[in-house]
Amino acid sequence: MTELSLSRPRSLTFRLVRLYVGLALYGGGIALLVESGLGLDPWEVFHQGLSIRTGWSIGMCINLVGALVLLLWIPLRQRPGLGTISNVLVVGTSADVVMWLVPAPGVWPVQWTFLLSGIVAIAAASGLYIHAGFGPGPRDGLMTGLHRMGLSIRLARTIVELAVLAAGWLLGGTVGIGTVVFALAIGPLTQVFMKLWAPAGVTTRSPGTQPS
Repeated sequence: MTELSLSRPRSLTFRLVRLYVGLALYGGGIALLVESGLGLDPWEVFHQGLSIRTGWSIGMCINLVGALVLLLWIPLRQRPGLGTISNVLVVGTSADVVMWLVPAPGVWPVQWTFLLSGIVAIAAASGLYIHAGFGPGPRDGLMTGLHRMGLSIRLARTIVELAVLAAGWLLGGTVGIGTVVFALAIGPLTQVFMKLWAPAGVTTRSPGTQPS
């Protein structure tokens, strides 16, 4: 989705704040999507479906799936960074906390507000944690690993996301209008926030060769 020429911020503290604020915000955005009841992005459809079948919280499913995906990095020769491990620990936990604090809305205007706010939060979070420069999340690393084996990023992303969407739907995850809105909006919004959050010395362009 974005290609980076990355000059990392000088302050390690500044980068760590970006990383953990971004990951926590990402989890909060997921929670808002779930609570809206209007549909989820492919990975969250899968996580929700897994939650329905196992009785585990959605956040726990997010974290456990992230850890399992890391095992797929081994044959793909991908190396996790601090951001990768933190993603596994923080995103799902944050999603659970926000879902516990924020009740699901009962009227459609609030549902749409939750949906759109969740998408914006995820896009903003992506810009923050990517620019922190501590490595990709487990799911993005899976796609870049497949890319290194010869698949284009677009094809790798399409294959992976269609597979998890289908699996999640079969498990009972919510596919709806929100799924379509997310697919259409997340790319342009993430690009906006990538530019907005870019530290000095960072440039971005969008040839469609990198995942968020």
